[in-house]
Amino acid sequence: MSWASDFDLDAGSIWLNTAHQGALPRVAAQAAREAVEWKLEPSRLTAERFVAVPDRVRRGAARWIAADPADVFLTNGASLGLHEIAQAVRLEAGDDVLLMHGDFPSNVLPWLAHRERGVSVRRARPAGRVLEVEEIRRELRPKTRIVCLSWVHSFSGWTLDIERIGELCRDAGARLIVNVSQGLGARPFDVRHTPVDALVCAGWKWLCGPYGVGFGWLRPEFRAELRPTQRYWLSHQTAEDLGSDRDPADEDPIDTIRRFDLFGTANFFNFHAWGAALDYLLEQGPQAIEEHDRGLVRRLIDGLPAGYRTISPAADERRSTLVLFGHRDTPRNEAIHAGLVNDGIHTAFRRGTIRIAPHLYNDETQVDRLLERLAAAG
Repeated sequence: MSWASDFDLDAGSIWLNTAHQGALPRVAAQAAREAVEWKLEPSRLTAERFVAVPDRVRRGAARWIAADPADVFLTNGASLGLHEIAQAVRLEAGDDVLLMHGDFPSNVLPWLAHRERGVSVRRARPAGRVLEVEEIRRELRPKTRIVCLSWVHSFSGWTLDIERIGELCRDAGARLIVNVSQGLGARPFDVRHTPVDALVCAGWKWLCGPYGVGFGWLRPEFRAELRPTQRYWLSHQTAEDLGSDRDPADEDPIDTIRRFDLFGTANFFNFHAWGAALDYLLEQGPQAIEEHDRGLVRRLIDGLPAGYRTISPAADERRSTLVLFGHRDTPRNEAIHAGLVNDGIHTAFRRGTIRIAPHLYNDETQVDRLLERLAAAG
C-alpha cells in the first residue's frame, strides 16, 4: 500500500529522499493556493484567520507528540527552535552542556555562544554511530545542565534510546532537549511517557510541510526556568487590540508559550499549507504510516545485494526510516549515487554513503526498482 495518489509526484521518477524534503500532499497544495487567493484579495485576511492559521498548526503538531497545544511554539525549523531555547536557558560560568560529536550541526551551533560566558560545551565522541546510554552516563558531570541530542541520527539512521537517556538526565539534574526532525512523521513521539524537557522539529521532512516551517515543545516545568529574550507584539495582543488604548510596553510579558513563537505566526503561505498537511497525516493514522515505512525499510535492508553493506542498524528496534549503506568498494559510492539520480531514483549522498528515506507515498515496487539498479551497478 502507498498513499501516492494523494501526492503529485512525478510518475517517471522515484523520490526516496524524504530526510531532505518531504513531498507536499495535494490537500496542502490546495491550501497554499487558497492562501494566495487571500493575499490577492486582502479583505480575506481576516482577524479570525490570523488566529486560526497558527492555532491549527499548533494543534496538529501537538497531536503528533501527544502534547497540550498550550506547550507548543511555532518556528521556521529546528534550528530556530534550538536557538530560542539556548538563548533562554540560564547558564553560568562553570556549567556544562553535553552534545554528541558527529551530530547534525543544528544541534551544536546554538550552544557555542555560551562558551564566551565560561560555560563548558562538550561534544562526546561515540564508540559507534551514536552515543549509547552507558556512554552518556560516563559523560555526565555534576555541573551538566543541558544534554542536546537527535532522536534519529541523520548520518547513520540510528535512533538513540531517548527514554533511558532521559531517565539518566533526570537522575543527574540535567535537562534533555531532543531534535526529532528525522523521525517525527514517520512515527509518533509521546512526551507524556518520555522523559524529555524540550523538543524541536523541522516540518518539511516527514511532516510533509513547505520549506521553512517547524515547531518546538517545552515541558512547563522547564519553561518556568527559561528567560525568553524576544518580545513580539502579537504574542502580547491581537490586531483587534490595536483599537484600544492598551499598550503592551506598559505591561509585564505574558507567561505563555507564545513568547517563544517566531515572528509572523500567521505565515499564511507556509502555515496554512502545513496545517492541512498535518491534518492529512493524522487522518491517515500515525501508526499505519509507521508500519508502512518500517516495511519499506525492512524490504530494502533484507534485499540489499551482496556487494553492499549497511551502516544503519541490523536490529529493527534501533532502525529509523533512514537507511545508509554503501558498496564494499567504498570509492564507488559517489558514482553509484550519481547513477541512481541519473536514472530518476532520487537519494542523498552523506559522508561517503548513500542514504535512502522512503515515506508513505513510496511503495514496494519502487524499493525493488532501487534494488535492481544497485545489483546492476555491481
